[in-house]
Amino acid sequence: MSNVRANRVGEQIKKELTEIIQRELKDPRIGFITVTAVEVTGDLQQATAYITVFGDDDQRTKTLEGLGKAKGFIRSEIGQRIQLRKTPELSFKFDESIERGNRIEELLRKLNQDDK
Repeated sequence: MSNVRANRVGEQIKKELTEIIQRELKDPRIGFITVTAVEVTGDLQQATAYITVFGDDDQRTKTLEGLGKAKGFIRSEIGQRIQLRKTPELSFKFDESIERGNRIEELLRKLNQDDK
């Protein structure tokens, strides 16, 4: 039962997090970000947001620094928007699955060209 609730809270946090990053944050270090998923623990105490960043490794590093500095603001905004007893502690991680999928697709395309 709590797993269903954690998933629902995670989806709501994802929606609000996307809104906050796009409209509220004014940090120039934060580039074009897509929040791909949010995982919330069963006790709703911690949330991990998986993000993708458009740009190179330097841009990714700067974006992660900017999000780290804005973590308190983001958490307080989420706390105001979502009615929970305690707002989960946020952490950000890069979502490598899209890059991995692109790499696999590129390799398959090369294999198909070599066969022809």
